[in-house]
Amino acid sequence: MTFKSFRNSTDRFMREALGGLVAAHPCAQWHDEGFVGLSRSGDTPAPRVAVISGGGSGHEPMHAGLIGEGMLDAACPGLVFTSPNAVQIGAATAWADRGEGVVHVVKNYTGDVMNFTVAANHAEADVEQVLVDDDVATEIDSGDSPGRRGTGATVIVEKIAGAAAARGDDLKTVARIAQRAADGSRSMAVALQAGHSPTNDRATFDLEDNQIEVGVGIHGEPGVERRDLTDTETSASALVEELLDGILGSLNKAGVELTDAMLFVNGLGGTSELELDLVFGEALKQLTDRGVTVRRGMRGTLVTSLNMAGVSITLTALDDELTELIDADTTAPAWPGTVRDPEYADAVMVDDEKQPNEGAENAWLSAFVDRLSQSFDDLTALDREAGDGDFGQNMEAAFGDITTPIKGADADVLNYFAHRMLVRAGGTSGAVLGTFFRAMADVFEADGVDSREADGATFGGALAGGLRRGVDAITELGGAKEGDNTLIDALAPAAKAAEALSEHGTVDEVLAAVFTPAVEGAKATRGMQAKKGRASYLGESSKNVPDPGAIAVTWLFGEAGVSEF
Repeated sequence: MTFKSFRNSTDRFMREALGGLVAAHPCAQWHDEGFVGLSRSGDTPAPRVAVISGGGSGHEPMHAGLIGEGMLDAACPGLVFTSPNAVQIGAATAWADRGEGVVHVVKNYTGDVMNFTVAANHAEADVEQVLVDDDVATEIDSGDSPGRRGTGATVIVEKIAGAAAARGDDLKTVARIAQRAADGSRSMAVALQAGHSPTNDRATFDLEDNQIEVGVGIHGEPGVERRDLTDTETSASALVEELLDGILGSLNKAGVELTDAMLFVNGLGGTSELELDLVFGEALKQLTDRGVTVRRGMRGTLVTSLNMAGVSITLTALDDELTELIDADTTAPAWPGTVRDPEYADAVMVDDEKQPNEGAENAWLSAFVDRLSQSFDDLTALDREAGDGDFGQNMEAAFGDITTPIKGADADVLNYFAHRMLVRAGGTSGAVLGTFFRAMADVFEADGVDSREADGATFGGALAGGLRRGVDAITELGGAKEGDNTLIDALAPAAKAAEALSEHGTVDEVLAAVFTPAVEGAKATRGMQAKKGRASYLGESSKNVPDPGAIAVTWLFGEAGVSEF
């Protein structure tokens, strides 16, 4: 699979990207020796221990975004997923030194360790190295293995080291405290989709649409297990449980007693904030159930693998000193801060409205719900072509759990539909259809009409009045009129047909007479350019797609498949 990237040329990509990165960070200053340093107001900064780090590019905002008072003094960026060289690191070490020595925070990747070690061996400043090796996916009992990779815990270690340096600790103390944090940290990640490199437009590894990668690294490496998707194995709950099992098992093996912890849920570059929120909540719940007290929580996209769709979970054992250092102030722009003693509770939206359930079945409104229920996915797919793709989902949110047959008078059921659209669907469709159903209900209630008992003439009169009032209410609400490629294009012809009926017959015959012009109106939206709603933003591209809202409202009167429009 190929991807698209923003770039001018592959040759200049890193130079231009780093230039923009520095420009966007108020604390950062580029040095031509190949590192980013903390901006200094004077030539003689106050003496203290300095902290630097670095690694391959593609993990942003780590490390450059973590430059600031109370965190890093300098960061050394390599090429994409490639260690910085020893010359870069050496220059950054010499520049950062304030006379009290320099701490190197190094991720356990072979290239990183080698180049930081070479730089330290040739540095004039006193240097202490802190090794971060938190990734339990690569924990192999073999003397030949490089050991656990350095991943998500790196930013926590950098925060603790920077805070210890800022409070005035000496070199060995800063290194000792930071190493204690690293040794008490473990991480594990899962990817739903590989990232792609902006220098070659290729995926960082091959992953089929029906697969996930468990134990993935941050340098584009595949994980330790590739797994086919199944409903049970890939639920957020199951994946979080698996990651926590690995993390807690590794800490226990190392003799780390985890009672108080920091929980860090990290996005790998292509994961939405909502998904991170869900995973954070799930991890918090499960840790609480396991007897672990989360004293500090943090979620955000800090340690990325370009735009990989995935998450990592990091746990760090906390004591009073480490907690104090986590809480210390920093000016680093990418550090999001932490939440103290987070607690989880479901965000429940109370909806006490009960489904009508009195008397006989309301046949025509029950049929409407049944028709909708068969077409949620089709409506969503259609709306992806014509709008923002949420119409079917909104209808499912409002009607998906309504049981049929519905029992109740027309006014009661229509008011129930209105409530469902306004409360559960939300958005434009919720407001529009909520308004429509409420207007319909008002007419049926005022006229005292119940389709379960009414003859065709009585029902036809209420239907005509309800449709007219509903169309007028929608027009007043959003300004839509016939020809604007909205549900009005189906409802207005239906209202005219109901008003023009001379022979009413039965309720079913009235509905059949209204159904045909409604369908023709909905079909006509295929050739219209949307002028209202989100489909209007698409201009000409929406013209060849029938409006899903117009299709849906025809089902009030009869049955026709989406493909017929």
